[in-house]
Amino acid sequence: MKDIYLARTTHSPEVDFRFSEHTLTLTGEAYPENANEFFHPLLMGLESYLNSVDSRDIEFNFRLTYFNSAATKMIYSMFELLNESACTSNRVILNWYYDEEDDTILEFGDGIHDDFNALDYRPMAVDLAMA
Repeated sequence: MKDIYLARTTHSPEVDFRFSEHTLTLTGEAYPENANEFFHPLLMGLESYLNSVDSRDIEFNFRLTYFNSAATKMIYSMFELLNESACTSNRVILNWYYDEEDDTILEFGDGIHDDFNALDYRPMAVDLAMA
């Protein structure tokens, strides 16, 4: 399984999916012009990876400071895949980084935790401007 790395742009996040290390990271902002086009290859890669591993600890680092509604739908699809994997064969740790001044991102993370409770949700307040 090939790792996936995409550099951050003004409209899309940095994607650092190190499948070889079982560490997946999204950093930045997500409001790509075409969310489906941007996220589809990531979802396909994630699904393929999750189908190839068993009894692993997988760490997902969520460090987004903003995402629009189209990106939100795709992000939910990612969490559906991760939650399904956590329900069947793997332990998925969701490190949810949010700016200590941004209640909106924290509340979204809490909603993710409610909807996908097989994920080991770990909210972490940080100064994301410094990250």
